Amino acid sequence: MMGMKRFKADWPMKEAVMQPEDQRHSESAGGDIFEKMDKYGHEQVIFCRHRGSGLKAIIAIHDTTMGSALGGCRMAPYGSTEEALEDVLRLSRGMTYKCGAADVDFGGGKAVIIGDPKRDKSPELFRAFGRFVGGLNGRFYTGTDMGTSPEDFVHAAREAKCFVGLPESHGGSGDTSVPTALGVLQGMKATATVLWDSESLAGRTVAVQGVGKVGSRLVRLLVEEGARCLIADVDGRRVDALREEFPESVEAVDVATIHAVSCDIFAPCAGGGVINDKTVEELKCRAVVGSANNQLEDDRHGDRLHERGILYAPDYVVNAGGLIQVADELTGYNEERVMAKTRSIYDMLLKIYRLSREQNIPTYRAVDRLVAKRMEQVADLRRIFLGL
Repeated sequence: MMGMKRFKADWPMKEAVMQPEDQRHSESAGGDIFEKMDKYGHEQVIFCRHRGSGLKAIIAIHDTTMGSALGGCRMAPYGSTEEALEDVLRLSRGMTYKCGAADVDFGGGKAVIIGDPKRDKSPELFRAFGRFVGGLNGRFYTGTDMGTSPEDFVHAAREAKCFVGLPESHGGSGDTSVPTALGVLQGMKATATVLWDSESLAGRTVAVQGVGKVGSRLVRLLVEEGARCLIADVDGRRVDALREEFPESVEAVDVATIHAVSCDIFAPCAGGGVINDKTVEELKCRAVVGSANNQLEDDRHGDRLHERGILYAPDYVVNAGGLIQVADELTGYNEERVMAKTRSIYDMLLKIYRLSREQNIPTYRAVDRLVAKRMEQVADLRRIFLGL
């Protein structure tokens, strides 16, 4: 969630580790790193540099109240170190709340690698990254995210045992897009229950922005439910493939205007910041339920959705299926258990909607309160000394 005042945001930082050269770069790019850590409530930020492989990475550990930090590693050609830092800080903070909402015993963390995933990847780069993650001694576990694949982390896992979501052939749990898409579907069903007194999506129109791994799976699930899908993606081949597969149920829409089409549910499944000053006024939907991270560009956009009567399913609640899978992998993967916990997103979202209605607050504020309470309870429990 972007720009939100989070639980513990005013707590003191525990530590920060960075290389002097990268510290100078980050400060010249946009202010003091400690001010940013204070703003978002982070414990630790690590800048990683390996000249031989070209690795430039940032690891952000937001909060470990619930346990070791867990979150994906994305790779992107960021325009500056400042841009990469802002992204990893916001994403890692969101992971704290995703873990809390999903009720898994992990805290929030995230990593970003600065580089073009189409040109700059190499086995050596990911092995170097693996060394840096391994050096955190279990404080941070990571795996695939935008711009990275499970195969990339096969190389990283040669250097440390801190990687999840590996291919099944390498002992991992496989494709995380399966539970992620299921969780979004469960979120839509909970939303339908609130809006139309029935969880059925038959006959409903859903506009899906982004039909990559998660978005395309979501479209298939929606078609099975009897919904009509309007879809858009920057890669036209993805759109064409789904239209060919479901000619009666899927219609292509311009990627620049899909947020503004008339529909029952708008599903952002691509990049973040989709709900912003411009788009929030152009929405013609009853609800926003999607898999993209950080859908709100700022708090005020969640407030505006609430004012407009558009039901917003907080992204880090409904897209938690992949997190649930990799968290389960760390304790001994069981597919049935993962799917059962993912389906419980339905009940969690109903609880959030109920609190939002009772207290007349935006849904993102409602879930923050629920997660903050859960974290306080866990912190209190862990005051009990287990012994040596």
